[in-house]
Amino acid sequence: MKKKTTTPLTRSSDEANASLAPASTAALNELPVIKIVSTEDEVFTKMNLEMEDETHDMLVKWGKKVATDEDYIGIAIRAGLEEYVDALDNKQK
Repeated sequence: MKKKTTTPLTRSSDEANASLAPASTAALNELPVIKIVSTEDEVFTKMNLEMEDETHDMLVKWGKKVATDEDYIGIAIRAGLEEYVDALDNKQK
């Protein structure tokens, strides 16, 4: 049975994505086919935040407690797609 999931594909900060991106684009070639069956546009606000390391660590801990499987899937897909596009851009230069 195929599992359907809803994942927001909004662009977040480059710093956050750099730490989440797969080690290489070779990992993308190993993935099975993922079909986009529908999309939804969502309104969001992007914030650039500055905080102490202890505050950041606390927010990460809280986020891990409430994150869903769909959150992790969305992060992985977004990071993989961005790395793939960056690799294509670097090849064309």
